[in-house]
Amino acid sequence: MQPAIRLRQKIAGSAPTLGVLIANHLWLELIEVAMEAGLDYVIIDSEHLDHGAQLIADACRLGRLAGFPVLLRPAQASREAVQAAMDLGPCGLLLPMVESAEQLDAVQEGVYLPPRGNRRPGGPGNRWVRQYRYEDFKTQVEDHLIILPQVESLRGLHHAKAIAQHPLTTALAVGPFDLAARLGCCFQFDHPDYQAAIRQLRHAAEEAGKPLWMIGDGPSLLREGHRFLCIAEPTLLLQASLKRLVDDLRAAADVKKDGAVPAADRRPRVRSEIG
Repeated sequence: MQPAIRLRQKIAGSAPTLGVLIANHLWLELIEVAMEAGLDYVIIDSEHLDHGAQLIADACRLGRLAGFPVLLRPAQASREAVQAAMDLGPCGLLLPMVESAEQLDAVQEGVYLPPRGNRRPGGPGNRWVRQYRYEDFKTQVEDHLIILPQVESLRGLHHAKAIAQHPLTTALAVGPFDLAARLGCCFQFDHPDYQAAIRQLRHAAEEAGKPLWMIGDGPSLLREGHRFLCIAEPTLLLQASLKRLVDDLRAAADVKKDGAVPAADRRPRVRSEIG
């Protein structure tokens, strides 16, 4: 599973590791767009929207063939949901609402074959291996899986240390919106209670010798010292980029009415359209 190996190496380095969470719309070309943009990974979110098993499997297959990490967030962090997600062929999982180490024990049952777990392999995920033998699944898939348990509740925050130290955990992950809401400061990411929670999670991850996965505004997170980042949801990024372009064009048109040369005309032309 070379994509997972590369992502693990990237996470272990000092340079930022950057990805996106594909939540609202999934299409295969988006995986190519992410690769060409220089991203390190993508996560397909199937917690909040069902993109269809076949399309997700095709996206994972494209990542596998291209050597690009495609992870999946299942609908829940249960053994059954995780086993079904693994059958689609991702190189890792972002697990929603993890609240204890015992919950990760159940997840382990879904991602590992016997004797370490109880997974019954099937689907496109079998394409990771050439021979259906335990040693092949262990060395080619299981040993390299990227597992990111999200802490999104007060109970999860209380058990953050045990979650981070679980052997299945690659990096401790934050679910910022749910966590802030449960702290009573929804969408207030500068609130002292939320910032204290992030410090607690960061300490738990560092104590376990693992990174903390964060999602949010990339520049702000980098300034705070985070290095394993999810920086955007593609359709929201498209909306923001289009709005900036529209605002710039309208501002340029207003300036031209006054006879001045707008700053936009003096900047190098940036490709923003097809053709």
